[in-house]
Order: sequence, then C-alpha cells, then structure tokens
Amino acid sequence: MFVVTGGAGFVGSNVVKELNRRGHTDILVVDNLERGDKARNLADLAIADYMDKREFRQRLDSGKVGFTPTSIIHNGACSNTMETDGRYMMENNYGDSKALLHWALLHKVPMVYASSAATYGASRDFAPEPRNERPLNVYGYSKLLFDQHVRSLMPHIETPVVGLRYFNVYGPREQHKGSMMSVLHQLLDQLRSGGACRLFAGSGGYGDGEQVRDFVHVGDIVDLNLHFATGGMAKGIYNAGSGEARSFNAIAQALIRHLGGGRIEYIPFPAALQGKYQSFTQADLKTLRAAGYGKAFATLEEGIARTLAELEA
Repeated sequence: MFVVTGGAGFVGSNVVKELNRRGHTDILVVDNLERGDKARNLADLAIADYMDKREFRQRLDSGKVGFTPTSIIHNGACSNTMETDGRYMMENNYGDSKALLHWALLHKVPMVYASSAATYGASRDFAPEPRNERPLNVYGYSKLLFDQHVRSLMPHIETPVVGLRYFNVYGPREQHKGSMMSVLHQLLDQLRSGGACRLFAGSGGYGDGEQVRDFVHVGDIVDLNLHFATGGMAKGIYNAGSGEARSFNAIAQALIRHLGGGRIEYIPFPAALQGKYQSFTQADLKTLRAAGYGKAFATLEEGIARTLAELEA
C-alpha cells in the first residue's frame, strides 16, 4: 500500500493518478476535506481508502496506525505563503511531518516529502545547503525547520528519506487552490475573463514582468516523487525544479499565443510583498543528478502545452 498525504490536493492527486496509470490502486489518501471542492480531484481516481488528516495524526501519535505501507509520499501541508498564523503553520508543516517521519523510521518505511524553494527566500544561490537558506515567511521557515530536523537525523537513518524542494509547480488539478494557484492558472483565468494578463511592474531590479522563477510541470514533480519512493536507498534533500529560470512575461506570451489573442497589463508591485518576494529562483540540480536522477525536465513551452491539452480535453 502507498500512503499519499495531501492526496486530494494538487501534487498529491497527480501522484495518485500516476500510480493508477502504473497499475496501483492500493492507496490510502490522507487529507483534509473541510474544503469539499478538493474532492473533485479524487473523483476519477481509484484508491483503497481515505482518512482525515486528524485521525491519521492521532493514529501516528498513539502508534496504532494498523498497517505498514510500502511507501509514504508526503505532500500534506499548508502551502499558503501569505498565511500569518505561525502556530497553525508550524503544527501543519512541522508537527505533522515530524510525527510521520518518526513513525516511518520506526517501521522502516521509505518516505518522500515535499519541501519548498521558499526555504531559500532571499538567497540567490539555490544549492540545497544551509548557507543558502534564508526564508522570507513562516511558510518557508516551517519547511526549513523540518529539513533541518531531517538533516539532524540523517546519520542514523537506515531507510530511504528524501525531501524534494519544489520550485514553482504548475499543471492540472490545482483549480481548487484559489489565490494560491500557479501563475499559469491565474493568468489563464485573467485572459479568459478580461482579455489581459496582469503582471507586476518592475521590482527588485527587474523590469516589468521580467521577474524570473523556475517553473516546473507537475508531471516532473510526480516522476521525482515516484522515482525516490520506489527506488533504491536514497537519503537527502534535493531541488525539484527545471533548472531554468523563465520570466512571467514568457508565461503570459505563451498563453496569449495559445488563445490567439490578449494583452499584458502591468500593475504596481504590492506593498504587502515588499521584502517577502522572490524575484529570482532557479534550481541547482547538481545534487539531484548526483543522486541518480537523470531525466530531462519539460521546458516551459512543453509544460504549458501539456497543461492546456489536459484542461481542454
């Protein structure tokens, strides 16, 4: 059995979909469906069971989970980078993850978990090393603290444990995320509703819409998760990005070409994001490649085409 936490969410549901494609249906999805629209991500998938995240945490704390899975793919988290309730963020992203990790280590179950490029924050060097970790918000800090906890245990870990630092992931099955949807989905909605993509004016030394991020298609993120969840004895924290920074203008232009029309409008940079915004990210993939993952990542244009094809199917 596979356990997929956050399995009704964006990345998690894509992981379950790919497991189904590979012939696996013995899957326990763990999530929080207080927002019931997330259930649509599970409606077309085959799973063995569903469990609320609070019940799952209670079972972990009591040591009475009731089964031993083949592998754990942990994507459950609060991913709202604008969340200011630090207590809530730390319990979700640090407390739950720590409980799951220690149970997995005790029962020798491989675990792959989602970290984040937000751990780098203000840094301009994106090698996964402590010297580069400067988170700008409590979300980034919650992910970093768990990474640090994993590192402290690493010399004693005897089973596969891999953290994947997600960069800007986009693709199908993220419509439920609202304001936390990827830039691609936000700009697509803006084009369809008003005919214009709204991008930030120049900031951080970058021109209008020329802030650059490492945008990575969710299919590549899924492949990384399953590569480490079903592979050999891997231990470490690796970047999960394409390795190529592209501008927000590039996404808008690709969408405009696809839809056959539209325009770009530049809006003032929000005061609330001053000092909290990453104007540049680009995954350093050297340690990932050294760990044996050699597949090429989709280009931005390839990933956008794949996403739109699925959304329009």
